Amino acid sequence: MSRRDQVVYMACAWCLSYPDQDLLGKVPLMRAALAEFAGAVEPFGEVLDALEATPLMEAQAHYVREFDLSRRHALHLSYWTDGDTRRRGEVLGSFKKAYRQSDILVDTQGELPDYLPMVLEYTALVDFAAGRELLIRYRPSLEMLKFGLLRDKLPHARILEAICATLPGKSPADEQAVMRMAGYGPPTEAVGLDPYDPRLLPVKGA
Repeated sequence: MSRRDQVVYMACAWCLSYPDQDLLGKVPLMRAALAEFAGAVEPFGEVLDALEATPLMEAQAHYVREFDLSRRHALHLSYWTDGDTRRRGEVLGSFKKAYRQSDILVDTQGELPDYLPMVLEYTALVDFAAGRELLIRYRPSLEMLKFGLLRDKLPHARILEAICATLPGKSPADEQAVMRMAGYGPPTEAVGLDPYDPRLLPVKGA
């Protein structure tokens, strides 16, 4: 287990969460914790600066617009691999199973269990090995989300880069490379999405 990775995952979880007064109060803690590791704070700088400088209601409206209402920045890992296919229910069950096997009650707070901030917090605080396995398995989802954020010039792309940097291997150069890494093929039983939509990536061994 890497203490640096634990801190990075926790900071990523908070930076990708809905901004509220509690989150704003954690900004100094994030800066201090990340500063303990050389170079760790740099990818977070723009997001942390924005949290401190932006009026809370404005920050909340921006978050809802970019993450809750935009599929381009979906924070649910299985969205990128299964979209609205029937198989997604089974996949979500695998996340719940991982949480249960840790013998610790995980409060999903009304979110689906594949919600990235929750997976990151679970990895940092509950079961590092099991959580990291989920992140590795859903590496294609992380990479596709990263490219979506880069395309729309959102600073949270650096947060995704920080997550991917903790995982084995180099990040793919582009979205086509992500699809090749994932073994891209058309999903079945898609509801409301083109079956060849590049957002839908098969997960090997899922």
